[in-house]
Amino acid sequence: MNKPVPPMSSLSLKLPTASGGLETYRLAASRTFPAKLEGTLNRVAFSAAHVVADPRADVDPWLTAAVDWDKTIAFREHVWDLGLGVAEAMDTAQRGMGLDWNTSLELIRRSVSAARAKGNALVFSGAGTDHLAVEGAKSIDDVIRAYEEQIAAIEKIGGRIILMCSRALAKLGRSAEDYAKVYDRVLSQVREPVIIHWLGDMFDPALSGYWGTTDLDKAMDTAVAIINAHAAKVDGVKVSLLDKQREIDMRRRLDPRVKMYTGDDFNYAELIAGDEKGFSHALLGIFDAIAPAASYALSRLAAGDEAGFHDVLGPTAPLSRHIFKAPTRFYKTGIVFMAYLNGHQDHFTMVGGQESARSTLHLAELFRLADAAGLLANPELATRRMQTVLATRGVEP
Repeated sequence: MNKPVPPMSSLSLKLPTASGGLETYRLAASRTFPAKLEGTLNRVAFSAAHVVADPRADVDPWLTAAVDWDKTIAFREHVWDLGLGVAEAMDTAQRGMGLDWNTSLELIRRSVSAARAKGNALVFSGAGTDHLAVEGAKSIDDVIRAYEEQIAAIEKIGGRIILMCSRALAKLGRSAEDYAKVYDRVLSQVREPVIIHWLGDMFDPALSGYWGTTDLDKAMDTAVAIINAHAAKVDGVKVSLLDKQREIDMRRRLDPRVKMYTGDDFNYAELIAGDEKGFSHALLGIFDAIAPAASYALSRLAAGDEAGFHDVLGPTAPLSRHIFKAPTRFYKTGIVFMAYLNGHQDHFTMVGGQESARSTLHLAELFRLADAAGLLANPELATRRMQTVLATRGVEP
């Protein structure tokens, strides 16, 4: 039996192909998702949010981060309106990859203030050790002091903590005992339960060997032991390994008080839906790019409509897999490009000049996949903007 052909719109444009030519691409009929949460959610869901660069600032982008604060906070208000939380100053915001600690703290301050004005909207913020140069870290105690400094600064402005992985600890930590020492000291001091972030080296090569070993089974043993020993101080753990079975295995080993937040940008729908033994909550970079669809899908899941949940979220997976394809650390380019296509910013300029980190062919395929999933909020605007980017990159019909 032939599959039904999806309805098409009247819009079309020329897109480059892998063979070096151009093809006429006709857009599909768009889907419309609510701009605000309808109903309730039965999962805690965070979007790790990007920052909007200021393209008019007189800075050297590779060296200095210039942020458009108004647009950056407006995007967070968009996320909160959809019932999602904001995971602030994380790798999606180019933390440690263009965004330094001082700028991150200012971002956190503004975000926490905006969340308070929004009626205490949900925001947790990344605390790490990135103000400590990796080459300047000489001991485990240096790592502990660096964590303590950032945690104190965030808690002083009323923020909740996501305990990020430390490049310095990845360099110095040689054993499970080294990691236990750091996390024992840090977790004993936090004011409120934190989210622990385990970021795989596909997202940041400097984190290879985290938890004291490159053996992921042994690494998980160490992480689970530390987390469960401090369950009263841990709200949850975010795992970003792009390995759904490892996440499921870890989820089943956690103390019942500790949430699993999926960071799997490949298999999030299945992990959030869960199975007879449990489910994952969400803390995802892709939720920045697909926030309206994610909100609506999660509301369908809470209403008992699992088929509706998968109908909306399932088609977003090919886009996410494309955005997060290797080298995965360059996924931020796709996230910001989606924000540009969907009108959340007026330019495709990034902190650190990372708009150049993906090819024109990559962006063209992103456009096709976003359209196929119904994720272009205003197809006419998105088409014009796609054509503009193609022209600036030397691709014109």
